[in-house]
Amino acid sequence: MVLFDKRILVVGATGMFGQPVAQSLEKFGFNVRVFSRSEQKAKKLFGDGYEIASGDISDIDSLKNALKNCYGVHINLKGGPKQKDYDRIEHKGTAAIVKAASEVGVKRVTYLSGATVSKEQCWFAGTKAKYNAEQAIMRSGLDYTIFRATWFMESLPLFVKGNQASVMGKQPHKLHWLAAEDYARMVSKAYLFDEAANKIFYAFGPEAYTMKEALEIFCGIINPDIKVTMVPLGVLSFFAKITFSKQLKEVLPLMRYFDKTGEQGDPSPTDEIFGAPQITLEQWSKEFHK
Repeated sequence: MVLFDKRILVVGATGMFGQPVAQSLEKFGFNVRVFSRSEQKAKKLFGDGYEIASGDISDIDSLKNALKNCYGVHINLKGGPKQKDYDRIEHKGTAAIVKAASEVGVKRVTYLSGATVSKEQCWFAGTKAKYNAEQAIMRSGLDYTIFRATWFMESLPLFVKGNQASVMGKQPHKLHWLAAEDYARMVSKAYLFDEAANKIFYAFGPEAYTMKEALEIFCGIINPDIKVTMVPLGVLSFFAKITFSKQLKEVLPLMRYFDKTGEQGDPSPTDEIFGAPQITLEQWSKEFHK
């Protein structure tokens, strides 16, 4: 049901964290337009209840057409795994979107960044791309809300294969695991609250667990027979070399980064404006298991 005469374009809506945002905006009463390279994929995910604009972030004309008559644009891009791809997608893609948005009269932009993003952590290509994307947004002249989100609960199943769950490296940092549903609610509210404009917010979940602890809770609920093991990064690197595993070679730099780098920032201002996230890891895991 459309309650607000405001159309929001969601870029990256078919992704793991873009889809919940599009659905949440629709529930909040916004008119949602989905931007996707594959119109067929978007229709399969969203059905007939959403406007769909096909195009690519590298095509400025398709961006402008998709952004016409939009009040806001939510940006959810996934770059990598190569350094040039992080910069091309996360940084330059975001810069192209906000440039097109400002030219066609869009007023607001929301963006999914990361809880480790800072100038000091730009030694990692993925972080540098997100940091530069944030800078492009802040220079655009648009009102913005940037969410520096921690690890999402939805990423936990990616570490499970069969009856084995693997922690890559020590991963010693406590993380406030966040449900995509809680995050999507924050994004939706950002378009309603004036006090959310032109600020960076840290989005954390209600509980802090190491990756091993989180996987043990998750696996204990979905299948107690799954064994959670910690695999040294050196062993994984050697295995990647002898097996020529492209996928493992690509993910290792990311896991090395998070082995060294934990969450940063204070989520208190976020919770005060948007309401504290309520979904616990146990609740989410039980829902996932249904």
